[in-house]
Amino acid sequence: MANRSPASSTFWKRNQRRLSPLFFLAPGALMFLVYVILPVFQSIWISFYDWDGLGPKTFIGLSNYTELFGDEAFYTSLTNNILWLVLYLLAVPAGLAVALFLNQTVAGIRIYKSLFFFPFVISQVVVGLIFTWFYAPDFGLFSALIKSLTGTEIAILADERFVTYGIIVAGLWPQIAYCMILYLTGLNNINPEQVEAGRMDGARGFRLFWNIILPQLRPATFIAVVVTVIGALRSFDLVSVMTAGGPYGSSRVLSFYMYEQALSEYGYRMGYGAAIAVILFLIMMVFITLFLVRMLAQERNA
Repeated sequence: MANRSPASSTFWKRNQRRLSPLFFLAPGALMFLVYVILPVFQSIWISFYDWDGLGPKTFIGLSNYTELFGDEAFYTSLTNNILWLVLYLLAVPAGLAVALFLNQTVAGIRIYKSLFFFPFVISQVVVGLIFTWFYAPDFGLFSALIKSLTGTEIAILADERFVTYGIIVAGLWPQIAYCMILYLTGLNNINPEQVEAGRMDGARGFRLFWNIILPQLRPATFIAVVVTVIGALRSFDLVSVMTAGGPYGSSRVLSFYMYEQALSEYGYRMGYGAAIAVILFLIMMVFITLFLVRMLAQERNA
């Protein structure tokens, strides 16, 4: 400090307000660069090679992508991912509905909050095991319910027609809890003066919710949609635990198919797995970008 020149001291004092945030952001920005940005470009680079992960890389250009777009298993995985995306977004309105129900001051509401919060704190592996037992034909509660209603048992996880839907329902359970937490936080930050002004103008019930409350929940909605889209597109753990992609590959999603091709005993094809990862990344970016542009447009028009 004593050796600091007057010029450098003056420069720091003059720019302290502008430079201080950069020093606080630098560690996080560096980690984001190393662990997110660089791996994305590295995956794109590897997708142009034939590589087993250990030996030398062989440049093959777009051959991995050419093979991928002619791969029937890829289209099955892509179809399942689209199905995941469409149905998984039900977690957003469901989480909002639960949050509105829990955002009340009535006796015993803390018990209900704990019950709805419980799925969020357990791991996806545990969720997968719970629902595997829930669907089990021999002793599962769901199987017993179906048998009592129809007289026949249905093996959800062994039937190509129903297996993807069964896994999505399992994923919705903790995802609804996560969206609920986001909306509860948003409801606690709502401006009560705007709500009171709306009531004075005659807004009640759905009109009050749609015109006053919901616009103030846009930040929570944005985070909920982004996280839900990402969760739907990288739905690896539940598929791995509950079916391992079966039966006959009918429940594969892109993230699990990428693992099968790159890291499992089926091939160690790092380049092919990287090509799948690039396609998954592009799909994810398209959905998130579209929603972000729409939200910014609504903010400008508000």
